[in-house]
Amino acid sequence: MLKFNGAWRFDAGPGRIPDGVEREFFELIGKVATQGDRQEILEHFKAYFASAAGTTASWSSSASWAETDLQTYMGHAGENAPLFIEAFYDACETLRGKGVAVPDVSVMNRVLAKYKSGYEIRPPDLISQNADAAPFAAPEKPASLDAQAWELIQSSLSEAEKLLSEGRNRQAVQEVLWLLETVSTAFQGVETDAGTVQGKYFNKIIGDLRRHHQGTTLEQVIGWITTLHGYLSSPTGGGIRHGTHLKAGVATKASEARLFCNLIRSYITFLIAEHGRLSRG
Repeated sequence: MLKFNGAWRFDAGPGRIPDGVEREFFELIGKVATQGDRQEILEHFKAYFASAAGTTASWSSSASWAETDLQTYMGHAGENAPLFIEAFYDACETLRGKGVAVPDVSVMNRVLAKYKSGYEIRPPDLISQNADAAPFAAPEKPASLDAQAWELIQSSLSEAEKLLSEGRNRQAVQEVLWLLETVSTAFQGVETDAGTVQGKYFNKIIGDLRRHHQGTTLEQVIGWITTLHGYLSSPTGGGIRHGTHLKAGVATKASEARLFCNLIRSYITFLIAEHGRLSRG
């Protein structure tokens, strides 16, 4: 099984597999099937593509029908490119383990590149080559946050990724900006070497953190956070938090939304790590 962003398994955000990839992979399966019982090998691939399509396959009445049914399952699985690629890769690897000659990764990647699928197999990972489609991962859970807080963080990041995949750029940035402000509340009452964080709201909380950590990386990062937060809050800037200027405002582009989401995610990851460090201290 290939490793990739789990969110790709549940919607078509990553996009459909190009028709050329589907056609050439089907032709490769036909060549693999010359090495043994044709129907048995076709049924093998059918099972994997049916699973990728979210269903199960039953044995066809003949090799000819197995071929037709396989094409149908591949068509359904093709709605989600990562799952389609994973199905073909896994089916081949299983047969390879049984001594059947199958296409290697270099062959698969040539087909994926030929039709500009946007993906490359680097076992055990499936890599997106589209910077705009690249997912942003959630940070690792520190001991300083309870399960409920962690579930909220995971849910919010997943929602932002879903919104990006749907082209709802402004809403995606709003989601992670809200999460950034929410994560900051974890610092209320945290003791630092220079005193206790007294603020109750985002600007006050990060203001306290910055004053208490002058000359450190945390101070510098908070400066960047403040600048980005201010820009996204301004109606004539990012136009995210307080609305956008009706005359001067510009809709958030997909590339900008991805940039903002990735920046904010990195800041959230850093703040969570700092919260764990200060809590241990």
